[in-house]
Amino acid sequence: MEALIPVINKLQDVFNTVGAETLQLPQIVVVGVQSSGKSSVLESIVGKDFLPRGTGIVTRRPLVLQLVHVATDERLQTRGEENAERKKSGVYREGVEDEEWAKFLHTKNKIFTDFADIRQEIANETERITGNNKGISNEAIHLKIFSPHVLSLTLVDLPGLTKVPVGDQPLDIEGQIRELILQYISNPNSVILAVTAANTDMATSESLKIAREVDPDGRRTLAVITKLDLMDAGTDAMDVLTGRVIPVKLGIIGVVNRSQLDINTKKNINEAVVDEQAFLQKKYPSLANRNGTRLLAKTLNRLLMHHIRDCLPELKMRVNVMSAQYQSLMNSYGNPIEDKNATLLQLVTKFATEYCNTIEGTAKHIETSELCGGARIGYIFHETFGRTLESVDALGGLATLDILTAIRNATGPRPTLFVPEVSFELLVKRQIKRLEEPSLRCVELVHEEMQRIIQHCSTYSTQELQRFPKLHDAIVEVVTSLLRRRLPIANDMVHNLVAIELAYINTKHPDFADASLIVSQINNSMEDQRRRGRLHPAASSDTINPLEKDKALKNTSGPDGMVDGIGGTGTWRKKEQLQDGLTGIEDRTRLQGATYSPQKVSAVNLLDVPVPVSRKLTAREQRDCEIIERLIKSYFLIVRKNIQDSVPKSVMHFLVNHVKDTLQSELVGQLYRQQLLDELLTESEDMATRRKEATDMLQALQKASQIISEIRETHLW
Repeated sequence: MEALIPVINKLQDVFNTVGAETLQLPQIVVVGVQSSGKSSVLESIVGKDFLPRGTGIVTRRPLVLQLVHVATDERLQTRGEENAERKKSGVYREGVEDEEWAKFLHTKNKIFTDFADIRQEIANETERITGNNKGISNEAIHLKIFSPHVLSLTLVDLPGLTKVPVGDQPLDIEGQIRELILQYISNPNSVILAVTAANTDMATSESLKIAREVDPDGRRTLAVITKLDLMDAGTDAMDVLTGRVIPVKLGIIGVVNRSQLDINTKKNINEAVVDEQAFLQKKYPSLANRNGTRLLAKTLNRLLMHHIRDCLPELKMRVNVMSAQYQSLMNSYGNPIEDKNATLLQLVTKFATEYCNTIEGTAKHIETSELCGGARIGYIFHETFGRTLESVDALGGLATLDILTAIRNATGPRPTLFVPEVSFELLVKRQIKRLEEPSLRCVELVHEEMQRIIQHCSTYSTQELQRFPKLHDAIVEVVTSLLRRRLPIANDMVHNLVAIELAYINTKHPDFADASLIVSQINNSMEDQRRRGRLHPAASSDTINPLEKDKALKNTSGPDGMVDGIGGTGTWRKKEQLQDGLTGIEDRTRLQGATYSPQKVSAVNLLDVPVPVSRKLTAREQRDCEIIERLIKSYFLIVRKNIQDSVPKSVMHFLVNHVKDTLQSELVGQLYRQQLLDELLTESEDMATRRKEATDMLQALQKASQIISEIRETHLW
């Protein structure tokens, strides 16, 4: 058990060197209101007068005090080492073997043997950080005192609780002190030493109140009652010391401090301890052996050892966890550069490999929240692009009137018995052209995903690049440039795929044979009917709607105010009759939204009057339109299938695979240049600092783990 406190002191020393506060070590935290006697209690435990004195708030920075008991036999074993250390500081004196000395963390190896100098150094260091305006700071002063007259302890002296700012103290001084105290006593590994003056009502003790906020069960709170000799005549602290007023689980210990007169006259602390015992025997004979400074020191030593014993397993686990964390952090920072050429090649090769692996799906870091890399490219091909093409209707945007107009335009001035192939080719090309836009969008989406892979590799796969921001930017620029150069090539190939389909409409395609057979059957049937006399050119005019006849009128004047009729039949009509016909046309075209001006009736070109969509098609027209629709749909599906298969293959060949195959050579060719090495491998400004901090912390944790491992199980009990 006695070996536990030195272990904590060693751990404290280890972490003080790196300024780390992440590991909460067991220690005793002294809490009390201003002028409650905290400093006097600490001096009584040490046996030396070493703390600054004065009015108002004197302790303005936390003082972490490590008391190290140095036995005579131990000193004999380590005398050579200690003397050598003290010789370096110029304080070694021959023949003085039991001398007490102290060291501050901020003064490195300097050794203090005069405790008056220690007091002055504490005051100077306090003013160096907080100034002389009575403000406070949470930056601690670390002091280690070696003496054969002390018990091994680690105590923290904090500024006293106050209510009203004095002089030029900040207005929120109360909140600052309270926050500072809570920062230390919230540590579950700390023992709270709540100091209260006996000449105040214990029910109003601020130290016990703030201790209960973080330790409601009182498992790590010890109460100390000071100034027992200053109570009013006729009163005593019997009820308080026995716990009848406020019970405290770890106990209540009363002490008698030196008076201000004793301090002024420099009364020896050892003499004060003797007087304290005499006072307790006289005033509280039944409690004398349970109170006093000596008992307080032993109690604190015992409490701290037991507390360390309880905290040690968790502390060991915490050290191991932090070691693993900092080791991982160090790995991400990388080692200092020795060979720049090898480092650059290694980083470039690793990036290229990770980029390709991300596309192939074999990368170490695989996203689980969203599709990434090759998986997203596959999704673009088979889901996004595939569904988009399937949603393109073969006859989308193609009205029956468009088909009928194309058929008529393809026949020229002569009537035809068969559906002209020119109309089919014209219309099917128009529909095939609609497949070009989604195909180009597919290329764009794949290009965007390959751009995103760059960031993915930089963030998750090659964290070493974060050390070299200029190299990272250069790699991003090279890969982006390569993708930018390949994008128009892939787009041109997609353009060509559609252009190839438009260049030659292969009506002899094996999958198009059925549709061609249907057309042949329909045309043969119509030819048979014509031969049998059921259908002849003259009869075809009878199937024309009267409205069509009106449209076919030409504005040609005949004799006696007559105009020529439809189809050049020689039937002459009066202009009034034609006017009636035009009125009917005007009404119908207005219903269809056609533009018609009644003021210019005589100048109307009848060929420009639009054919109403709402009219009923003749049997011939309906049959012709159905044939064209079936042919377009059949051939469009063939082409769409070809495009759906060819575009992903083209994108993979001209963009994805080409980038994979040439990425590493492109990076090496652009970046592996002697004149660029120094610039590209320049670390970020704070990287070296962070690496050093992580290295120091890792070394401290490894040393702490070694120190803890030296404690055998037998030492814990």
